Amino acid sequence: MQYNFALFKQQEKKSEEWLAKEYSQLHTGRATPAILDGVMVSVYGALQPLKNIGSITIEDPKTLRIAPWDKNQVKDVEKAIVAANLGLSVATDDAGLRVIFPMLTTETRERLVKILKERLEEARIAVKQDREKTWNDIQQREKDGALTEDEKFKSKDELQKLVDEANKTLEAMFEKKQKEVMN
Repeated sequence: MQYNFALFKQQEKKSEEWLAKEYSQLHTGRATPAILDGVMVSVYGALQPLKNIGSITIEDPKTLRIAPWDKNQVKDVEKAIVAANLGLSVATDDAGLRVIFPMLTTETRERLVKILKERLEEARIAVKQDREKTWNDIQQREKDGALTEDEKFKSKDELQKLVDEANKTLEAMFEKKQKEVMN
């Protein structure tokens, strides 16, 4: 009986999705609403995601336009964006807010690449932990008699192929984002 890697594959998908989300929230000098996904605004005594209290549109390659549905929330939105410490400038006007993405300096780009590498390493660690759990499960199943020794080693080889594939995907995501940051 062959070992079922469905759970491992599901965990790797989660690692990839996590890394993609982390990378989308790092600003690369190009205006993208995804950078504001983690911004929480205090509205009527409760924290709400920014995207739930107004519309966010791309005005030009370096500017986002935020139009809160309740115009009384402009100051709260501005405060939340500044508090998020994303390195963005905020300007208010009669239509809402403008979020301006500054030009990236060489120093800022290098710092961003360092952060990208840290996030990549976190994702790789998650893959490694998932591999260990799966390998322990395979060994336990062999001890319980559900797998033969040959099946155990075939499963180990298959597991390593899946790990290599997952790491290659994560590395490709890093390289793509690194090119985006450095250009």
